[in-house]
Amino acid sequence: MEYSLAGLPFPLSPDGPAPETWDQADGVITATAPARSDLFIDPAGKHPMSDAPRLLGTPDGDFQFSARVTVDFASTFDAGVLAVYADQQNWAKLCFEYTPQGSPSVVTVVTRGDSDDANAFELSDNTIWLRISRTGSTFAFHASTDGQWWRMVRYFALSRRSRDEQVRVGFLAQSPTGEGVRITFDSIEFQPKAPDDMRDGS
Repeated sequence: MEYSLAGLPFPLSPDGPAPETWDQADGVITATAPARSDLFIDPAGKHPMSDAPRLLGTPDGDFQFSARVTVDFASTFDAGVLAVYADQQNWAKLCFEYTPQGSPSVVTVVTRGDSDDANAFELSDNTIWLRISRTGSTFAFHASTDGQWWRMVRYFALSRRSRDEQVRVGFLAQSPTGEGVRITFDSIEFQPKAPDDMRDGS
């Protein structure tokens, strides 16, 4: 099944487990992450490779892809995610995630064979705007509390092999320690250009 959103110049298709995770109405994507769902390749090898449902499409060229994300947090590491996905070994997540300290937080993960894990900042609300930008072979993750001023939280490239491939972008839903969580993605926007300056808040 494909999902088409006004203003988004490519369709979105379910990927990974639980394709029934996704629903779309009036330009709003809602998801219910399955219990114990995650996408993370532990660099210490303590946990087997996991998987989480994704809704992805393929943009062309430089772009900005953003959405307001609301998560009904219930369990540690519950998250609504914007994702960049090349293949099972090369992908990145911009997460609005519930920390072990019980706080909503912006978290980023970049995976090139193994995953890393970096917390950016905490909030007291369960809603935030997230944005993925691409310029050439590089990506930037931004977050915003008002949808106007954007804080850069990550700048990166995927593996050399993936740089020349068309990557997919979209949404991911996870509940690694819980019984599932409901996530809403709205105010979804796409611009076919990168920001003029990745670091000036625009």
